[in-house]
Amino acid sequence: MKKFTNARIYGQHAETSDILVDKGVITQIGQNLPKAHEEIDLQGRLVVPPYVDPHLHLDYVYTAGSEGAKNASGTLFEGIARWHDVKKTQTLEDAKERALKGIEEEVSKGVQFIRTHIDVCDPRLTGLKAMLEIRGQLKDKVTIQIVAFPQEGMYAYKGGDEMVEEALKMGADCVGAIPHFEWAREIGEKSIHRTVELAVKHNKLIDVHCDETDDVMSRFVELLNALVMTEGIGSRTAASHTCSFGSADNAYAFRMMRLFQQSGMHFIALPTENAYLQGRQDSYPKRRGLTRVKELWEGGINVCFGQDSINDPWYPVGNGNLMNILDNGIHLAQTMSFEELDKCLDLITTNGAKTLNVQDQYGIEVGKPANFLVLNARSPFEAVRQRADVLASVRHGDYLFKRPEPSYEIGLDLLGMAT
Repeated sequence: MKKFTNARIYGQHAETSDILVDKGVITQIGQNLPKAHEEIDLQGRLVVPPYVDPHLHLDYVYTAGSEGAKNASGTLFEGIARWHDVKKTQTLEDAKERALKGIEEEVSKGVQFIRTHIDVCDPRLTGLKAMLEIRGQLKDKVTIQIVAFPQEGMYAYKGGDEMVEEALKMGADCVGAIPHFEWAREIGEKSIHRTVELAVKHNKLIDVHCDETDDVMSRFVELLNALVMTEGIGSRTAASHTCSFGSADNAYAFRMMRLFQQSGMHFIALPTENAYLQGRQDSYPKRRGLTRVKELWEGGINVCFGQDSINDPWYPVGNGNLMNILDNGIHLAQTMSFEELDKCLDLITTNGAKTLNVQDQYGIEVGKPANFLVLNARSPFEAVRQRADVLASVRHGDYLFKRPEPSYEIGLDLLGMAT
């Protein structure tokens, strides 16, 4: 039995609490709890549920420097063209090595739950095979969901829909699609119908790259929402990106938000990547590339943030630090009132867990696995303001890692000098 003492638990009481853990599960939360064999003093630090990255491409990581991967225009569509050539050169060993490095980078920054989109427009399914192996090997350290994602289109890539279904049979968790990349609106709609059909047939989750474009007439999110609402699977569905929805007129947007509320569909925004990719054809004003995060959040529609890419043909940087993603996202979305700052950690924690449908194994609650982070802060506001580091990541009651508190070899004592 283990006890973590003096924890300030995010979303709970302002005063400190203790967390009692037995066999990797939280058994009690409160004050004056029974003694334990091991007691760890958290010294009033903020304890939050693990970070959740709901949208990442682990088969693409660290390919930005590959031969032929340079994206001169910085656009989504050139990135897809570059990846078409780069992926032909990857081997199973290479794919595994890069993906493991990407996972390690994210986990070292507090992520314990990852949803990764894996390109299945590949006759060899190299990336998928690599990720299926890794998912099983690392299940005790990080929870990974796999999206069967047709990067070059279900129909623009010949047999793409068949490759998606094959990936689902092999063990992928979610059906993916990219309707705005299909060759015509009608074909994009066909891909949405097929996505929902496959999800129902194979009892899978849905996560669609939806309307990742500046074209305000790209409205595949409307069809996706209608179909999953009809099937009653809105809570099992996520719409990623929805950049064009950020440019839509208010009459359309607010009508759709009422329908999103009814369906319970989730939204995933990718602040850093879409700020980089979108608005490339704009002169000024340049669009931010972000969906209507503030309005969705205020409307009670579940929205979360993700990394998307780490050093690939779409995005040259990225390091899996979701606090950096949050920092960018709340600036771009202008969600920085004091009330919002006190709860915006939800955007990289609990909201992501809802999107992944992992609430049964997530959260700092009695009966749940003892998975949490210790931040170098004493309140949510200070954590966000300071972009607080993760001092420790705990998984099933044991440390995934623990860092020493920051210190100075030679300290700065301006306050002392002023007295």
